[in-house]
Amino acid sequence: MPQQEEVLFQKATPLPPSLNPQVLYSWKAPLRAYKKRSRNVLRFYIAVALLLTAIIFFLGDRILIIPIWSILFLFYILTITPPPQVENRITKFGIETAGITLRWDVLSHFYFTERFNFTILTVVTQAPYYMHAYLVIPKERIKKDVMKILAEHIVYQERPQLGLTDRLINLLSYLIPDDDESENVPAKITMKPKEEHKINEVKDTLASFFQRQKKTSPSHPSNEPSM
Repeated sequence: MPQQEEVLFQKATPLPPSLNPQVLYSWKAPLRAYKKRSRNVLRFYIAVALLLTAIIFFLGDRILIIPIWSILFLFYILTITPPPQVENRITKFGIETAGITLRWDVLSHFYFTERFNFTILTVVTQAPYYMHAYLVIPKERIKKDVMKILAEHIVYQERPQLGLTDRLINLLSYLIPDDDESENVPAKITMKPKEEHKINEVKDTLASFFQRQKKTSPSHPSNEPSM
């Protein structure tokens, strides 16, 4: 018997030295959703910044030009710099991401969104702050595992109520033009049928608003004898 137990103990897989019994689940993912952009997007940023600069310059509040170009520089850095890989962990006490710990007692609910072909886990804290933490989910299997664990501690929203920050992010991502596969090909804007229909409705409305009424000439009596 002692020899058999010794053989079984030798065949058993040793536990890793860094095993933490408090960690329920962990995965590695980029710090933020990232999509490599071409020069067309940078030109778009510069064009918008120049337009806003011209408007503010003629309005007189020239001090606002500084934050506009600061935001442009921030967008440029976030566009050309890929995010680092971080380890996200779900523990018995809360969620740890990028050196920040969110305890269960301060968390309210969570939901999933899509951005740049990535699944984004959004964790929201309780009132009155409603802080948002965004974690990238690289695979569908990880999404199912994370959803199962988080649903045991906080509320899961299948249809999230997007806040002001999420709406601004969606608006900015909608306004940014799509990249072409090759930069040598001129940029083309591809629109879905619904989007094209909405744009046509706006054009028709503007056309009807600025359309001048045609002067109708008075009708002349006909010289033909009546029967």
